Amino acid sequence: MRLFNQSKKVAAVHDLSGVGHVSLMAVIPILSSMGIQVCPLPTAVLSTHTQYPEYTFLDLTEEMRRMTECWKHLGFTFDAFYTGYLGSPAQVQIVENLIEHFKRPDDLVVVDPVLGDNGRLYKGFGEEMIQEMRRLIRKADVITPNITEVFLLLDRPQPEGALSDDYLKELLKALSDQGPEIVIATSVPVTDNPHMTSVYAYNRRGDRYWKVTCPYLPAHYPGTGDSFTSVITGSLMQGDSLPIALDRATQFILQGIRATFGYEYNNMDGIMLEKVLHNLDTPIQSCSYELLE
Repeated sequence: MRLFNQSKKVAAVHDLSGVGHVSLMAVIPILSSMGIQVCPLPTAVLSTHTQYPEYTFLDLTEEMRRMTECWKHLGFTFDAFYTGYLGSPAQVQIVENLIEHFKRPDDLVVVDPVLGDNGRLYKGFGEEMIQEMRRLIRKADVITPNITEVFLLLDRPQPEGALSDDYLKELLKALSDQGPEIVIATSVPVTDNPHMTSVYAYNRRGDRYWKVTCPYLPAHYPGTGDSFTSVITGSLMQGDSLPIALDRATQFILQGIRATFGYEYNNMDGIMLEKVLHNLDTPIQSCSYELLE
């Protein structure tokens, strides 16, 4: 009798921080808890993530090339490719080559196009990085930009304040037209309600728009974007529909923030994933998504 490995595999291209629930330190436990084997392609190794006042940094760009070549020679296959923070245009090009070589017709490509937040680029990024990320999203099935990254990818100025549903639908459609079938925009302000935040999504298959709104808690935890996209990736790989994946990811982040918020705890470490990972095994209790007409 032939035995089959039933675990799906995802090639995860992220950095690794020794301290902090960010990047691979969020990706690996979340996807592993969802029954998915994570095959890391680390972009860098850091003592802590970069929001700490001091950190060490080891660039692994050349090692990424060597690892990719080794995977080619060994004939590995993957069911999904998932990228987060990429430190340079050269790393974006390595990811493009990885996808071009390994991707099979039914494999999933998820790109979190990390470029900036709060209306500005992250330190060290410039126009070349934006251009490379615009090329990378053309190869993606799913992208998860925050609202700042939506405007950077589209080369549009970001207006201040809340945005109308119709304008957001136009933005998501414009990004999808560049390649990705699914566009998920996070950190979208809610009109006249600073205590709420929302996630908008568009699926070109079926031409449908979705929205999930949830409470906004006044605390900053690095890595929530990595955790959100990891749950989205795991949910879609498990066969969840897009609105269920949105609900699952949004509820998981909210549970993580609430589980962490009450402790005397260094917020820089990110949410206490260990206290909420078990929730990924439970069915969605109530659905909060809306279908936008």
